[in-house]
Parts: sequence; C-alpha cells; structure tokens
Amino acid sequence: MKKNNVITVVVGFIETNCYVVPSEADNCVYIIDPGGDFDKIMKAVKELNCDLKNYRILLTHGHVDHISTINEFMDKLPVSLLYLHKDDHFLYMSSENALPPWIPALKNPPVPSGDISGCEFTMIHTPGHTRGGVCFYFKRIPALFSGDTIFRHSVGRTDLPGGDQNSLVESINKKIFTLPKNLTIFPGHGPSTTVGEEKKANPFLN
Repeated sequence: MKKNNVITVVVGFIETNCYVVPSEADNCVYIIDPGGDFDKIMKAVKELNCDLKNYRILLTHGHVDHISTINEFMDKLPVSLLYLHKDDHFLYMSSENALPPWIPALKNPPVPSGDISGCEFTMIHTPGHTRGGVCFYFKRIPALFSGDTIFRHSVGRTDLPGGDQNSLVESINKKIFTLPKNLTIFPGHGPSTTVGEEKKANPFLN
C-alpha cells in the first residue's frame, strides 16, 4: 500500500509494518523495520521505479519481529547504514530475542551504527516499549514512523523486558503529541493514523 510516497509492506508472522521510503535528499532508499519477507520488500522497492541504489536500514527498536531480514539485506544489497538506538543494542544482539517456534533469534547479527548525522529525518527517542525505542520524523513527507510506541487507538505493550508504562506515556505526551496534529503516524503494526486523532481518541492516553 502506498500513501504519502511511503510504501507499506506487511511482513512476517505477526504482520509487522515494514516501510519503504525513497529519499532523493539522502540519495538512498530507507527500509524501516525489515521484519520478514525479504523478497516481498524488494518487490515493493522495484515498484518505486527510481534510480536510487543505496540502501539505509532504520530500526525503530530491537525486537525480533522488526529485524528478521537484516542479514539478507546486508548480504545481498549495498547497505550503507544500519541504525538502531544504542539502548537497544543488547536486546538486538540477545540470543533470547526470539518468538519460538515462529521467529528464531537473528544469527550473527551485524553491529548497528548509532550515527545518523546528516540524514534528512529527525530521530526522536521514545522509550517505553523498549529502552531504545525511537520514532523517525520525516518532515518533508510529512510522516512519523513510530514503531511500537503508538498505534491507531492503542499503544505498545510494556510487559516485556525493558518496557516501562510511565516512560511510554511520557514519551507519547511530551514528544509525539507536541508534533503537528495533521502529521501521519505510520506504526509498527496496523493502520496509519494522525497525531490529532490519537490525542482525541486513543483510550490509553485519555
């Protein structure tokens, strides 16, 4: 599905939203949260019909359902950036970061970078679902890729290791809800929404 020049590819066992975002400004195609189905993601990339051949992978957090095809991307494509917030590196590298028997832990995961200087988007640290959870704000589109911090009329779970309900609510209220009301939120699962809609109707925050 394409909206605001963003392609949404639903991947993996628990239907994670992977986003394909072309960026002329950064001369690359951003792949956000490649949680499964490498071939399906690449089909969406080809549908862009653009000349961008450089790839940058952005991870909103380290849970296995958002990272499962990273090794395929690193092996098969010219990936110049793999970004994950430093506070989620331990989770990302853990052999227990799995959903057996459906999603195994990533074997020999490549080490992510914490350097996103010079990129067109703004990274917003939104701990709560995990310690290193972030959102990516592309003002040009405009779009906010929120991972599992906030969903349409819901929020991310906080009962997993590293989760904290108070931190999650604070992240949303102080960081996401200060953004423009008409800003489209593209979450890690489920349909898109807007900042204004969630401020008005999200039952977990009102």
